[in-house]
Amino acid sequence: MELIDTHAHLYLPEFRERWPELLERAHAAGLGSILLPAIDSETHELVLELEAAYPHCRAMMGLHPCSVGTNFEQELARVRLYFRQRRFVAVGEIGLDFYWDKTFIEQQFTAFHEQIRLALEYDLPIAVHSRNATAEAIEVVRQYPGLRGVFHCFGGTLEEAHVLVELGFYLGIGGVVTFKNAGLDKIIAHTGLERVVLETDAPYLAPVPHRGKRNEPSYLRHVAEKLVDITGKQLAEVAAITSRNARDLFRL
Repeated sequence: MELIDTHAHLYLPEFRERWPELLERAHAAGLGSILLPAIDSETHELVLELEAAYPHCRAMMGLHPCSVGTNFEQELARVRLYFRQRRFVAVGEIGLDFYWDKTFIEQQFTAFHEQIRLALEYDLPIAVHSRNATAEAIEVVRQYPGLRGVFHCFGGTLEEAHVLVELGFYLGIGGVVTFKNAGLDKIIAHTGLERVVLETDAPYLAPVPHRGKRNEPSYLRHVAEKLVDITGKQLAEVAAITSRNARDLFRL
């Protein structure tokens, strides 16, 4: 049985000295590939360092919407330079965030569109961040026929889930599905697993029974076990379906 964590920020400084033990626990829990979404130029080199040290960790490249500010054009120039230098598994983490700060909304849209065009140019999927902005992000991606990707940490409505599935996108499901009143269980019960990939978003959003603690890839098994409860499938089948989806989307 293999699980794939499609979204983990394992390169962040709080993990730096603990990579061997974290990845050993992940291996023991059945983890195969772990995908590393980028944030901005402060951490890009850490992403590449982790990937170089542990080849089953695979790098994305992109500019996170929360890092879009006055210097976003320079940040995007660095992203474009990385893509000219080497291959990545996706353009991400990109998108819109209307939760923390709405100062740079116009620039967030500009950066989102530019990076989608980059994904189409290099024939790559996108990993979409859409906190408090799922409807707006859907309106952007539907403008680009042939675009593929995942709405990471999906938190939209059932209707939005169906729209994304119809557009060919995947739903990134992590620890939130284990939260009592999140409502994601009802969405998954309707949509099934055919367009679901698993993620932790480590170090954030740890699943029950670790809620409130620092998340890590080994906890992905709790997410898979929750999907067993929701769908009635065996754990091995949940792992097989979601890992196949991840391999298809990211061409692993």
